[in-house]
Amino acid sequence: MPKNPESLTRFLATVHPYDTFDPATLDQLSTRFETLEVSAGDSIYDNGDTLAGLYLIGAGDIAVTDSSGERLSILRRGNSFGERGLLRDGVAVTSATAETDARLYLLPAQAFHALLTDHAPFRTFFTRGSEKSAAPRPNDLTNTSVEAIMTKGPLTCPPDMTILDAARLMRDKRVSSLCVIEGDRLTGIVTVRDFSGRVIAEDRPHDQPVYKVMTPDPITLPPSSIGSDVLHAMMERRIGHVPITDNGALVGIVTQTDLTRLQAVNSAFLVGDIAGATTAEEIAEVTARIPQLLVQLVGAGNRHDVVTRLITDIADAATRRLLKLAEETLGPPPVPYVWLACGSQGRREQTGVSDQDNCLILGDAATKADDAYFEALAKFVTDGLNTCGYIYCPGDMMASNPKWRQPLRVWRDYFQGWIATPNPEAQMLASVMFDLRPIGGQSDLFADLQKETLALANRNSIFVAHMVANSLKHRPPLGLLRGFATVRSGEHKNQIDMKMNGVVPIVDLARLYALMGPVEAVNTRARLVAAPQTSAVSTSGGQDLLDAYD
Repeated sequence: MPKNPESLTRFLATVHPYDTFDPATLDQLSTRFETLEVSAGDSIYDNGDTLAGLYLIGAGDIAVTDSSGERLSILRRGNSFGERGLLRDGVAVTSATAETDARLYLLPAQAFHALLTDHAPFRTFFTRGSEKSAAPRPNDLTNTSVEAIMTKGPLTCPPDMTILDAARLMRDKRVSSLCVIEGDRLTGIVTVRDFSGRVIAEDRPHDQPVYKVMTPDPITLPPSSIGSDVLHAMMERRIGHVPITDNGALVGIVTQTDLTRLQAVNSAFLVGDIAGATTAEEIAEVTARIPQLLVQLVGAGNRHDVVTRLITDIADAATRRLLKLAEETLGPPPVPYVWLACGSQGRREQTGVSDQDNCLILGDAATKADDAYFEALAKFVTDGLNTCGYIYCPGDMMASNPKWRQPLRVWRDYFQGWIATPNPEAQMLASVMFDLRPIGGQSDLFADLQKETLALANRNSIFVAHMVANSLKHRPPLGLLRGFATVRSGEHKNQIDMKMNGVVPIVDLARLYALMGPVEAVNTRARLVAAPQTSAVSTSGGQDLLDAYD
């Protein structure tokens, strides 16, 4: 029992999820905790130890490390630890050591498990990770019909088509198989593997009919089958293609790639699909799958910087494909150019489909007459991005705006002006434009400009001071007595704005450190990692910011 249960009760009432208990239950619960006073350097438990219960920090700092000794986090007042092991087999999966003198409150393991059973908010809070991983996946093979995943109207050929013509048809249509049809009946299937094993390896003449190398009477499944039926057929017979028939008529085909796409919607597949798209509408069909990918990435426990990088890769691929399609429509550019993204895409920190921020730097040989080409190119790409869900920038910070579609010399003047006269507008623009990253075109047009502007900003202490002041406009959501400061009115009253009061202050500081370094990286985490290697921030300060950002 704690020395002062009343004091502990008041403390618990400020800590989630204990703040969801009614006063009487909280009074009773406080008597179950044991108070532990530990000194700096004391081991609380080691990886593999049997856990006595759940630890709650009343004062001090606790370092948590993994099995290799790598620090995972520093926990402070109000944080709990030990729940991961308790939720498994009661054995610690990390090690915990007192970083400073600390006061801990220990809730015995038996009481912890009783609360999981009896109190829903407590259970939701401490099992949120394990429940998510245990939840059935929406794209599970066991609950997805074949009709939903098959390719409809598969490519077909008659039995007497020559091997050469069949191979050329597969090449031109970018498919790995042909269904062989006689009348309205499926008589066979020929695949890339058949061509390598039965044609090339046997040195068979290419003018022979395809029926001589096809697999006759292949196994088929009806559209009402489920994904696991297809997988079982493929594994049992060691095949990669299963035709789908309805009352004998060919209606589709499922390949190993289809199953892989179903089970793992990943950025590589989406990027590949974008590369093969021929219109903005086709690209939009791919970007519409980003929310599903985001849920899958987060649910798999990926680090936030991995998630945002993969999501941003899709936006980059969409932009590059639209640039390629624009050039195919308009012809080659009259002078070199580089298309750049700024904002969250520039930093590779997108969390979904958001508004677009982009610009164009043209070679200095560009003339006024050349702008007609680049105006059309910018319109094609920004319109296409809008179709794909990357909506037009409300502030018109896009390459379709002539101001942000200029030769290199004009961009050099822009940056020099912002740095020399750091008024509020200049600070706002600098905050965006110092996050530029090349997406398409000739990136060397930007490389020298970036080095020049970073060096110029680094030497101008007045500009840096103004950027410091600008970064302080966004503060962490802390009020008096270290309580949380919430939104005071509107739709999100009494809630915390995690973006503006949590993420943005760190992004602003990382940008500031990049200017002070100077550091060429534009990704926030990369900037925070690099900053301590310069005089911009101390090692401990940089690590604290990294911990907060992660």
